Amino acid sequence: MEHITLLLGIVIITALVFDFTNGFHDTANAMATTISTGALKPKTAVAMSAVLNLVGAFMSVEVAKTISKGLVNEEGIQPEVIFAALVGAILWNLVTWLVGLPSSSSHALMGGLIGAAVASAGIGAVNGSVVVTKVLIPAIAAPLVAGIAAYLAAKVTYKLGDKVGGKTAAKGYRAGQIASAGLVSLAHGTNDAQKTMGIITLALIAGGAIAPDANPPVWVIVSAGLAIAMGTYLGGWRIIRTMGKGLTDLQPQQGFAAQTSAASVILASSNLGFSLSTTHSCSGAVMGAGLGRKGGVVRWSTATRMFVAWGLTLPAAALVSAGAELVMRAGDIGIAAVTVFLVGSCLAIWLISRRQVVDHHNVNDVNDAERAEAEAPGVVTTAIAAVTVPPTVAAAGTTAAVTDEDLKATIPAATTPAAPAATV
Repeated sequence: MEHITLLLGIVIITALVFDFTNGFHDTANAMATTISTGALKPKTAVAMSAVLNLVGAFMSVEVAKTISKGLVNEEGIQPEVIFAALVGAILWNLVTWLVGLPSSSSHALMGGLIGAAVASAGIGAVNGSVVVTKVLIPAIAAPLVAGIAAYLAAKVTYKLGDKVGGKTAAKGYRAGQIASAGLVSLAHGTNDAQKTMGIITLALIAGGAIAPDANPPVWVIVSAGLAIAMGTYLGGWRIIRTMGKGLTDLQPQQGFAAQTSAASVILASSNLGFSLSTTHSCSGAVMGAGLGRKGGVVRWSTATRMFVAWGLTLPAAALVSAGAELVMRAGDIGIAAVTVFLVGSCLAIWLISRRQVVDHHNVNDVNDAERAEAEAPGVVTTAIAAVTVPPTVAAAGTTAAVTDEDLKATIPAATTPAAPAATV
């Protein structure tokens, strides 16, 4: 094994911690729809996903090369910069997990790396063309392409399902969901595990442990694959609930369409070396599939919060990492301070999460806010009801004035103000 200094060892361990958080943060990408439709039991689903994430880590190193050789200039990048980048990425992963929002671990890592590199060596340390062509453009294109593909696939599946009995079709699509979920897990390991391989390889190059332009060593590939697999098995239940039940209600046909479309987009991008966000792809596919069923809806308030998180990921991780890099300029004291801050923040987030536990027992429960949004009357429905002539008046065929009581009878109960409570 290459010569590893103490600082380099800390950086590698921190990178594997990030990989672990990446695993449980992104479990929802592969298994949320499978769990929400009942195709697989929650614990069975995450175990299957963990194994396939591990297998996928060995399938390609193209994305790892993008991280280690293309995103930032290797010259002048020190291990401290890598450590600062990981601090921002880990904290963003944990904060978004706490609130149950499926944001991009990939963009958190890249934002952290960009912020730390700029703080250390200036804006010239970042390859702008690579950021645009292999990060920003795929970030916008991925959810759109996956969403359109899932929408069309859902339409086709329902069209084909009309020729088969409903129960038979649902059973067949549940089996298809399991296969497509496995494909997404494989694609996730192929794409996301490589990001940690790339960051560790970059740290080894920066620390002089391996030669510039070197590919990830075998032990790096193995350790990154194991870390993301263990995180996946732990299960990010909060985000699984949002993806499976919070965005839309999916039937097996839609789940199959969403997962197949997302897997196709992710695997294609991995072969091209695009550091694609699997979260963006899978979320776009879920929304597209949700709209692909007649009468299907997307809960846009949840989607809006998710979009905001996507937009904040790169700059938020970059700012935290830049701050960490500036603190570490104080030397060993600064490195120790950042380490204590990271550990303390992780512990605090975990303790807060214990106040309202989400696990495999209640992952498919919809909270009150989501249920109210799904059941609330639409604006159009309420407006029509407000101007509809009461049946009793219409039947009488008179021109008598409509009373307040008649109007109230035509408006849904949800829109009528409740009477004030009596005072005792």
